[in-house]
Amino acid sequence: MAAPERNVASAAAGSIATARAAASGQAARSLGLWESIAVGRARRGTTVAGSALVAAWLALSGSVYGAESTASLVPAIPRTPDGKPDFSGIWESVGGADYDLEPHSGRHDAPPGAGVVEGSYLPYRKDALAKRNENFTARVTADRSRLRCYTLGVPRSVYFPAPFQIFQRPQDLTVVGSFGTPRTIHTDGTLHPEGPFGFWLGDSRARWEGDTLVVDVADFNDETWLDRSGNFHSDALHVVERWTHLDANTLEYQATIEDEKVFTKPWTLSVILQRHREKNFQLIENYCFTQEYDEFYPFTTAQPKPSAHEQATP
Repeated sequence: MAAPERNVASAAAGSIATARAAASGQAARSLGLWESIAVGRARRGTTVAGSALVAAWLALSGSVYGAESTASLVPAIPRTPDGKPDFSGIWESVGGADYDLEPHSGRHDAPPGAGVVEGSYLPYRKDALAKRNENFTARVTADRSRLRCYTLGVPRSVYFPAPFQIFQRPQDLTVVGSFGTPRTIHTDGTLHPEGPFGFWLGDSRARWEGDTLVVDVADFNDETWLDRSGNFHSDALHVVERWTHLDANTLEYQATIEDEKVFTKPWTLSVILQRHREKNFQLIENYCFTQEYDEFYPFTTAQPKPSAHEQATP
C-alpha cells in the first residue's frame, strides 16, 4: 500500500476515534466498529476507496453522533395528545399476501410470492389440509367473502390489496375498508362479551405494550378465508395482532393465529403497511356487492339530453 493511501486510511481511523470520544451509548459502539475497520484497512493495505468512504460518511453525518445521537437514530412517529402512537390515516399492504400466504410460483390468477408466514407453511391438521386443497381447486368461485364483497374477516382485511382507514380515539380505533363492515378495536380495558356470537370480524380488545398495540381477537364465524388460495379457518379462530410503527409512514403488522380445529399449532404472519400520501387521496366506498344487479337498476349511467323546451325554460 502506498504511503498516501496509508495516510488517508489512518486519517479516517483518527477522525472516527475523535467522534467516538464525543459520543456515547450505541453511537459510540457503532463508531468503535468503524474505527476498527479503518485501522484494519490501513494495516492490511486494502484500497483507499473503502477508508475514504468511511471518512466521507463521517464528514457528512458527523452531527448524528454528537450529544443528540441517540435521539436522532430513533425514527419519529406520530402520537396522540396522550402520548400513544397514532395509527390514524389510510393504509394499504402492497406485498401481495392475499394471493397466497405460503410460498408459491406464478399461476394464471396470482404472481409468484415468497409468502409471509414464519416457517413458510401453515401447520394444517391432516383433514384440514384436504379441505384446503378442495378450496384451492374451487377458488375461482368459492371465495365468497371476496367475490361477493362481503366482510373479509381478520386478519385478511388488513393485507387485502385495498386501502383502509383508521380513526383513533383514546377508547378505540375504528378500521374502515372500501367495502364490508367497519371494525372497532376497543382500547378502554373492557373484556370480550360472553358469547359465542360468531362475528365476521371477531371481537377486538387491545392493550398497549410500549409503542405496540396488541389486539386480542376472538369469537369468529367460519365464513371467511385467510387468502384467495383457499387457506381457511374455523369458528375456533383466535388471533393476536401486533401493530407497530416502523416510521411515520410505515407499519409492521403481525398476527399470530390459533385454531385447534384446523391447525396443529399457532403460527405467525407478518406484513408491511404503507401510508397513502398521494395528493387528494381518499377512501372511496366500493359498491361491488351490487354489481350483479346492475342490469336491473331503473336508471342508466348515461343521462338523457334535455329537450329544447327544457333548455329554453329558465
